[in-house]
Amino acid sequence: MRLHVVRDGVGSPPIVFLHGMGSSSATWTEVMALLRDRHRVVAIDLLGHGASPVPDDRAEYTRDRALDDIDQVLAELGEPAVLVGHSLGGYLALAHAATRPGAVRALVVLNTGPGFRDTDKREAWNAMSRRNAHRFGVPEQAVDLNLQADSVVMDRLADIATPTLVLAGDLDRPEYTSSGQYLERKMPDATLVVVAGGEHSMHESTHAAEVAELIAGFVAAH
Repeated sequence: MRLHVVRDGVGSPPIVFLHGMGSSSATWTEVMALLRDRHRVVAIDLLGHGASPVPDDRAEYTRDRALDDIDQVLAELGEPAVLVGHSLGGYLALAHAATRPGAVRALVVLNTGPGFRDTDKREAWNAMSRRNAHRFGVPEQAVDLNLQADSVVMDRLADIATPTLVLAGDLDRPEYTSSGQYLERKMPDATLVVVAGGEHSMHESTHAAEVAELIAGFVAAH
């Protein structure tokens, strides 16, 4: 296991948390504390983030390599988990389900989107990510995790049968609510909940308890 992983709690199914660009497993501390009496809770530091290694080789910082790392964490659990991701972590959770059907029990994604089918829009996203690399507070090569090389998630949304809860904060940028509506419309078993007063990192704020209960209720139903 090359990534730093935080583990806590008891109970089934386990819940695995993925953070956003420039963040770390610490972003989930409060939500994990609220769920650890009911579930095993596991949070990953993506490569180049938190306490995980920071290799110089930029080839290590790809979506597909990140998905391989997530596979290693999931394999250690011994039973199908629920995958929860925020922002970049939400995109990775969707990409995992798109490329590994049936590997997890359910998905919860917060303030995220499925990427871009249009090549020009995808390249514009990548250019923006590179341009803003200095703002993320991580080594420059780690920002490559935010880059998108294809439209695999968009192309396979209709085939992702994994039950999915989509959370969007109504005080976050409106495109996240629009993306949530798109996911709910295109995926076979996705439900959007818009959190009143929720901002981009609403799971860290006064909405942590609401986010935790939404996750718990969704997991109990699946």
